[in-house]
Amino acid sequence: MKVEILKQFSVFMPNRPGALSGLARVFSEKGIDILGLASEVRDDSGVVRIAVAADADVSAILSQGGFSSVETNLLSVELEGKSGELHRIAKTLADGKINITTVYGSSGRSGGISRMLIAVENVQKARALLANLPGACGGAVAQPS
Repeated sequence: MKVEILKQFSVFMPNRPGALSGLARVFSEKGIDILGLASEVRDDSGVVRIAVAADADVSAILSQGGFSSVETNLLSVELEGKSGELHRIAKTLADGKINITTVYGSSGRSGGISRMLIAVENVQKARALLANLPGACGGAVAQPS
């Protein structure tokens, strides 16, 4: 298991055709890789959460592209694609009194690598708790600005 801190940008967008394409274009033009993506839509607007490990000033890039966003830190947890890993992580954080506010990710096939992106109220404490789990490694930490 590899645990690192990434940046998450919550981008506020209209709910209309082409909105996501315009947002993706901004990242594509700047060569910024998106490591995770989730969205929530309600009526005529929504929020897209984007996880990146970029050193670039993504907030400024989004503003220049006409997007409003909020930057936060979140945990990226890479783990083996096996049964019970979500429970192990969630229980460790719950036992440490860490509240999970958002979670999204991908699951690899059995034996493959999965990535969970977890927003929590105390990212440093959560990282320390998860880094102490058997099989965990701290990994290279993307230093949030």
